Amino acid sequence: MNDHSFHIPVMGIGFTIDTPLKVSQYGIDSVVSLVDDILLEKIRKMYCSKYEIPYQEISNKTDDFRAKRVTSYLNLINDLAEKKFEELKNATIETSNSIKEYFHMLPDTSDIKQEFKNLTSNYFNVEEIKTWVKDNLSMGSIDVNIMTKVDKDNYVNKEKLPIEYNDAHAALRGYANSDLSSSIVLSAGMNPRLYAYMEQFEDFFPDEKGEIKKKIILKVSDYRSALIQGKFLAKKGLWVSEYRIESGLNCGGHAFATDGHLLGPVLEEFKEKREELGETIQGLLIQTLENNGKTIPQTKLSLKITAQGGVGTAEEHQFLIDNYNVDSVGWGTPFLLVPEATTVDKATINKLIDAKEDDLYLSDISPLGIPFNNLKGNTKDKEKEVLIQKGRPGSSCPKKFVSLNKEFKETGICTASREYQHLKIKELDKEELSPEMYKKKYNAIVEKSCTCVGLGTSALLAYDLETKKEGEGVSVCPGPNMAYFSKEMNLNEITSHIYGRLNMIDRTDRPNMFTKELNIYIEYLKKKIEESKDAMTAKQEKYLLTFTNNLKSGVDYYHTLFDSITNSFQDIKSTVLKELRNSNKVLEQLLLEIKKETSEETKVS
Repeated sequence: MNDHSFHIPVMGIGFTIDTPLKVSQYGIDSVVSLVDDILLEKIRKMYCSKYEIPYQEISNKTDDFRAKRVTSYLNLINDLAEKKFEELKNATIETSNSIKEYFHMLPDTSDIKQEFKNLTSNYFNVEEIKTWVKDNLSMGSIDVNIMTKVDKDNYVNKEKLPIEYNDAHAALRGYANSDLSSSIVLSAGMNPRLYAYMEQFEDFFPDEKGEIKKKIILKVSDYRSALIQGKFLAKKGLWVSEYRIESGLNCGGHAFATDGHLLGPVLEEFKEKREELGETIQGLLIQTLENNGKTIPQTKLSLKITAQGGVGTAEEHQFLIDNYNVDSVGWGTPFLLVPEATTVDKATINKLIDAKEDDLYLSDISPLGIPFNNLKGNTKDKEKEVLIQKGRPGSSCPKKFVSLNKEFKETGICTASREYQHLKIKELDKEELSPEMYKKKYNAIVEKSCTCVGLGTSALLAYDLETKKEGEGVSVCPGPNMAYFSKEMNLNEITSHIYGRLNMIDRTDRPNMFTKELNIYIEYLKKKIEESKDAMTAKQEKYLLTFTNNLKSGVDYYHTLFDSITNSFQDIKSTVLKELRNSNKVLEQLLLEIKKETSEETKVS
């Protein structure tokens, strides 16, 4: 059982790259991205220098360099974090601010916090307290994240390497070979080949007591996806220890809109089916382990349900825990303003502090072709605009992590690269389009931004490291929630905000997380209807109708929920119910619009 009821999710590529080293000694779980092994190597070199640890470079001439870089980096962070934690536990109670900070940050409801208070107030046997601290303090988990689809093929001398050298496979191997006892977060959907590859590593399998050294966390947006992926992995003998439910659109980074399934109803379904999910999947798992002659756990395996996306107040945090029985709540975006926890350069922090609602938008800049939460005026996009004005759109693509498009090359090109955009514009020039249509298609090509570099550069700038290869442009991917946080915070302040001891939001007009998500979904739906207006197909119509009806069901669910709540959100209840009624009217109107478009298409055809 964790002492904290929140975790820090992965953010970008570099923003949480060394977060465990900053927060794990306080019992806080956090997640490191494994996308960029070049960045991991640079940060490892920096920390080796700082702590006077011998450093041996792992160059790209080394066999299996990507996996080895990941392993070496994670082992270093693990060693350093454990040393910090041991120092904290061994410090004398009378003089240690660290121990006081550890307990101060915990929620007031924490059993361990109450026990510590009782121990130190009744009498003061230093040795006894020291022993108690060593036995009861727990370190935060050093978790890692892999975007499963970012699994580029790799080549040597134009010869394609075996699949285990693909980017995500190599990163997985790097984690599997590390000393860590923690979790791997698999995000961005299912990659069957990658999931099958996990079978090769014993650390992912349970022992007789049901303990798993390296646990699997699946990031999902709905129950169906969780069930499908959970069953798939169980048939490989692999247990999913946690389903991490993320809001489809009210989140940072890439946004997966689902089919209009809102966070509240999704969490409700998980709450209702949690036992069934666990039993169904454990039954499959046991059968597979038996068939394969593997160790059978003699106990019920632990299953966590966690949630994240747009949470901004202590009341929302506690409501998710109390109403949906979630085990932890993810707080991402606000931590970008906490230098004690994340790694963000000063100029970017200042831009985030100043950001208002209109500065935070769902963009099409990601080369992965997935909607991406973006900050207007970020320096990477400015860099991109300068190149467009010069008539040389596209990035030089120094890292090639998302060179996944195979339209022009079997080895793959990134859609944000100069090479790809040059070839695509040449194709466009031959199409004999109207000026308006040409401009629309041209803008769609050049909008893609080099995020695989931009999302890591901030860490290099923050630590004053060399950026010759990357350039100084920073991409940043906060969720819409950033608009309501407008000051730099320390770790004590943000944890006190999460647990309701402080309020770090100055504005009084912040919408409830559920209605905020609903409004983002409605705007997204309007955009999709607009895009389909010229020639709506039967498939598009079905998708839009399903999407709208799911949102309407979500509105009905929230109406019932807020009507029945008696101990939360009392000050905003009437406002929320009014907003829900208005949203329902808007959705009714959009349904009519979709049907009208379809009937007009039918008349024309």
